[in-house]
Amino acid sequence: MKKLLLFILPILLICAGCTFANNTKQGDIMDKKILIAYFSWGGNTKSIAEKIQIKTGGDMFRIETATPYPEDYNEAAYGVAKKQHEEGTKPALKDNGDVSNYDIIFVGTPAWWYEMAPAVKTFLSENNFEGKTIVPFITHGGGGKYTIAEDMGKMAKGSKVLSPLVVYERGNSETDKEIDNWLKQIK
Repeated sequence: MKKLLLFILPILLICAGCTFANNTKQGDIMDKKILIAYFSWGGNTKSIAEKIQIKTGGDMFRIETATPYPEDYNEAAYGVAKKQHEEGTKPALKDNGDVSNYDIIFVGTPAWWYEMAPAVKTFLSENNFEGKTIVPFITHGGGGKYTIAEDMGKMAKGSKVLSPLVVYERGNSETDKEIDNWLKQIK
């Protein structure tokens, strides 16, 4: 039995080392320090952020306005958010966050009035993204991604912006698979 273990153990160690080396790619985003920053009014973007967090192991940061949006959808969307969009207002945040210790920042936003939520604009404009990689994820109610990813790149000067994940509302039964495929593509 001892002879068999002495024979098998080195083989197992070698094979384990080979498997690890073959599965780890240099430059893989999963090897970097990851932050998932998101703004979510109704829970759709939060739901996707949580799925991304489970798959990447990144830290979570919820972007929250100092003055919360109204709980009534019409008041929030057609009142406050529309006014902020029209005026180009960037609302104050409870906490601006700190991206300095992160290499990859997933940034989640609902599509509001053809663009990212105003709170996300504040987050992007009040942090230094020089040399960082931004990975947008966008939830929407039927409008799609618009130019949100491109706009993030313009606001986060010096960053590299990867292809966004675009999800209708909270997604569906295929959303986990879509997230997996998206993560493979952006690695």
